[in-house]
Amino acid sequence: KAVFYCNSDCQRASWREHKKVCTVHLEGKLEKDRVRLGGEDRAIGDACCDLGGLYLGQDRLGLAEERFEEALRIFGVVGGERSGNVASVSTNLGVVYQKQGRLNDALRLFRRALRIFRRLCGNDHHLVAEVLENVGTLLCEQGKHERAMENLEEAHAMYVGLYGEDHEKVAIVLGNMAIVLKDQGRGSEALKMHEKALDINRRTHGSDNDNVVMSLCNLGGAYTDQGMLDEA
Repeated sequence: KAVFYCNSDCQRASWREHKKVCTVHLEGKLEKDRVRLGGEDRAIGDACCDLGGLYLGQDRLGLAEERFEEALRIFGVVGGERSGNVASVSTNLGVVYQKQGRLNDALRLFRRALRIFRRLCGNDHHLVAEVLENVGTLLCEQGKHERAMENLEEAHAMYVGLYGEDHEKVAIVLGNMAIVLKDQGRGSEALKMHEKALDINRRTHGSDNDNVVMSLCNLGGAYTDQGMLDEA
């Protein structure tokens, strides 16, 4: 895609920011670092993680998978299979697998990350809650609704304990719990959950916010499912 700049100073100023997220530039830098540092250096693992995150954000799942798998191998060698880096990359790679429809592979990685984070951080840590939420959404996708809700409820309790009721992470997990309730045929309970998530987002962010818009869309869908078309 062509980009036009008003002058060379403008172009240089833009490049200083763009190079941080330019996958072409970062891939070139990674190749040079492989030659300079060798293939199993922590800095190479960090660079692969950064690239994997960029590719995941761009929905380039094959490339994200390659970089996260390389990072996972490196961190397993330099830090041990039970390190925090291994847990973090396992979570990210699990997200890639889930998006690819490889649900069993994703669940295996999420559970691995959960075991490591529980051991390193204890049972009341935001990293544990985040992986529990990943597990819950995946189990819901597999149709295992009771187990999904157990994981989401545990994540919800952790978020409330860490941040209080009025926090965006609390609202997000409530929205995921509402999806499980809907899939179980418990539409009225799902509706109440969406309403609660919307109230939290409004108190937390105000009315003009993407999270509020998403909550409104979810709530509108819940009203429609219940046949409450005027409210929708």
